[in-house]
Amino acid sequence: MTKKQITQLSYEITGFAIKVHKNLGAGLLESIYEKCLVHELIKNGYSVIQQVKVPINYDDITIDADLKIDLLVNDCIIVELKAVEQILSIHEAQLLTYMKILKKPQGLLINFFTDNITKSLKPFINEYFKNLPD
Repeated sequence: MTKKQITQLSYEITGFAIKVHKNLGAGLLESIYEKCLVHELIKNGYSVIQQVKVPINYDDITIDADLKIDLLVNDCIIVELKAVEQILSIHEAQLLTYMKILKKPQGLLINFFTDNITKSLKPFINEYFKNLPD
């Protein structure tokens, strides 16, 4: 994958999130938005895995910490969905940690409790993205 491909995929995921939000509006449970977004992504030919377990490796052992990411799209972008009044720094830190542990170059933090997905969406990249070819 290239930076350009990752960026394009991120843009497309955002478009589907906007479509879901325009159809449903704010105020529903996160799980409903997740199901609808997954439907849109799969319908349009993307590979999506839901509720991916995040293993924690510590001191040469793997700990089953029961951590899960919401979506992994095309094995390269982690999508964390929220339906909360305000995104907190812990939500951002959590996504960045998931990206590091799973060695994924980009993450999207999407909050559906908003009047405008574009304004509330937060994209994140890391060293794995920076090391990709242009």
